[in-house]
Amino acid sequence: MSKLESQDILCYIDSLLKYSNYSRAAQSLYISQPYLTKVIKKIEIELGCELITRNKLPYRLTEQGKIYYQYLTSLENSYAKLIREISYVSDIGNKVIRIGILPSLGSYLTPLFLPDFLELHPAYKINLVEDLPEKNEKRLQNNELDFWIGQNSSSISPNLNSFNWGRHSYQAIIPRCCELYQENVAVIPEGTIEISTILNQKLILTSKGSAIRKQIDQLLSVYKVQPNIVMESNEIYTVLKLAKHNLGLTFVPESIHIKECPSEYNIYPIPLEKMSLDYFIAHHGAKKLNSVDHDLIHTFLNHGQQCAI
Repeated sequence: MSKLESQDILCYIDSLLKYSNYSRAAQSLYISQPYLTKVIKKIEIELGCELITRNKLPYRLTEQGKIYYQYLTSLENSYAKLIREISYVSDIGNKVIRIGILPSLGSYLTPLFLPDFLELHPAYKINLVEDLPEKNEKRLQNNELDFWIGQNSSSISPNLNSFNWGRHSYQAIIPRCCELYQENVAVIPEGTIEISTILNQKLILTSKGSAIRKQIDQLLSVYKVQPNIVMESNEIYTVLKLAKHNLGLTFVPESIHIKECPSEYNIYPIPLEKMSLDYFIAHHGAKKLNSVDHDLIHTFLNHGQQCAI
């Protein structure tokens, strides 16, 4: 079994145990429910046993499942040790910093601070690992990354140390198909629309598990709104394009540059007290920071202070 397979299967099992539901687990993993079912069934056939009890809630590992889970965990730990040892030997004489980041976030954040950092330390190379947040968090915990950059640090693992920019805003994109759309208005003044009214529009949202979606789901719960979600996507730029093309209202962080086009859509800044995010850079709690690491963190935070609202 490859490292990728063992890591993915661990994530699959963890999600099933967390949600006790194949559909919700699949959504959180950004895979289809039939694919998740097929993977688990294939493993159970190969092992000749059931891994997870499904006849009652919440789902639990069977005794055989516990043994298999321990086996996968041991593979993860062994692989992480292998990576550390290889990296140590490979990096002797090389100066490489491995940073995990979400692709859409990387296109906004990295140009703001990495050029200044590399000007301070021109001998260093940056290896960007652009992937989903949960995968990069796992890599950081396994010491396969030196740092992880993300948003909304309140939800990360307690064994990681994070440094935050501060609170930043979201914007709603209101196309012509929405009753809230205002003719020939580029930006609707903040605070002039009730958040519950916005949530009751036709919505295009990022998929379950994303940082934005978690906050929107929380708002839906607080305001007791049954949403009319016309489409979901893993990709924030897809969601934005669909909203611009009149399919429904969506929410995007300020990191996404939006060209004003009042004839097609309005931009509405969401009040910070209703919905906000904080960009962070994190490292493993056991990592001993050197002077270069501190410079990277300080460069990141300095730009955050300049951009903070």
